[in-house]
Amino acid sequence: MIIIKTDSEIERLRRGGPVLARILREVAAVVRPGVTTDELDKLTRSLMEKEGVTPAFLGYRPDGADRPYPAALITSVNEEVVHGIPNSRILKVGDIISLDTGINFEGVYLDHAVTVPVGEIGAKDKELLSATEAALEVGIEAAQAGNTTGDIGHNIQSAIPKKFGIVRTLSGHGVGRTIHEDPYVPNYGKPGKGAALKPGMVIAIEPMITRGSEEVVLLDDGYTLVTEDRSRAAHFEHTVLITEKGPEVLTK
Repeated sequence: MIIIKTDSEIERLRRGGPVLARILREVAAVVRPGVTTDELDKLTRSLMEKEGVTPAFLGYRPDGADRPYPAALITSVNEEVVHGIPNSRILKVGDIISLDTGINFEGVYLDHAVTVPVGEIGAKDKELLSATEAALEVGIEAAQAGNTTGDIGHNIQSAIPKKFGIVRTLSGHGVGRTIHEDPYVPNYGKPGKGAALKPGMVIAIEPMITRGSEEVVLLDDGYTLVTEDRSRAAHFEHTVLITEKGPEVLTK
């Protein structure tokens, strides 16, 4: 069921979005060679505690998982597309890392992700990050009342150079009262298809793009999804409110 948010929920989401954006920006700023993904998670928890918000992912158990997610931050490095678990892995020059996190802010949920370089990265990875972030922006442009989730997916798909892969088994989603709600927001689609977008809907738009295969496989940890061919992947995400005047990015 697609949930139209109340005025009170929208007001809290508008206040919570900048908090989440600030947290993720501070975490991204410390990414450098020699840092471990576990250190990034610890910083995320500390910043959330300082802001007085609750991690949305820590202890969250999605359908099909055999245990709750054990961290506040998702750290997906290189060929890891999403849901990487922070650990003692040391980041190296040339890596890329997706940082994905969410919060419960006064009873409402927000979700946000960026992919950042670790030191200097190669030209192909720079192009991948740039193309994925640009795809997010054109996806947001299509998040207009009266459009559909298919319009968002079509915009994203059309913006991605043909040499890159679009992960189709994963998608964006509704968010607000819980961290994952209806509707699905795929990163591909046909104009006019899918769920209708209405004022008061809140969605997470999150293109996941690879340098090779669009197919993903699940690692033995039960969470981390990697590209089947081990090509590198990028992931960007914003929480967006649908309004009568156009899309409002809450996590700027």
